[in-house]
Amino acid sequence: MVDFDKYKIILASQSPRRKLLLEGMGFKFEVIHADIEEVFPENLKITEVPVYLAQKKAESLTNLLKDNVLLITADTIVSVDNLILGKPKDADEASHILQLISGRSHNVITGVCIKTLNKERTFYAESKVYFRTLTDEEISYYIRNYKPFDKAGAYGIQEWIGYIGIERIEGSYFNVMGLPTQMLYNEISKF
Repeated sequence: MVDFDKYKIILASQSPRRKLLLEGMGFKFEVIHADIEEVFPENLKITEVPVYLAQKKAESLTNLLKDNVLLITADTIVSVDNLILGKPKDADEASHILQLISGRSHNVITGVCIKTLNKERTFYAESKVYFRTLTDEEISYYIRNYKPFDKAGAYGIQEWIGYIGIERIEGSYFNVMGLPTQMLYNEISKF
């Protein structure tokens, strides 16, 4: 079992879902924001992109590390047909993204970096999500009522569209929410 009091944990994320998931795991932690430009080298494999970004976030915050501090950073991407679907800028882009994933599968990949003064560990989890075909009305309703502009792939699995649209998942549900909790727990227990 992880010694929850061994470290002062810092979660560098603006995601309310990551905060909720970490709380659900029983950790006490502080939340800060890692302000980086989310750009990456074009030669990276898709599974390397969120790991690279999570590591870049951690590197930007190394000044916070002290003997008892454990920093957690993460980044989630959605991909379909080897194309990374980012966070939509507006309703039109959200509609386009949701039409792209409607009636087919896509991959959700979350990269995580755990960092202390003396140790760093990166890993990723990948889940395959299958959507039924969504109607234009369903897509419009979701965008209008849930405004998914802060979400990779333009949706939150824990919201209305996840309830009515997702047929099945291969992999971790919590990874699709933004944090592979079981893997994170295992990795923290090794520190």
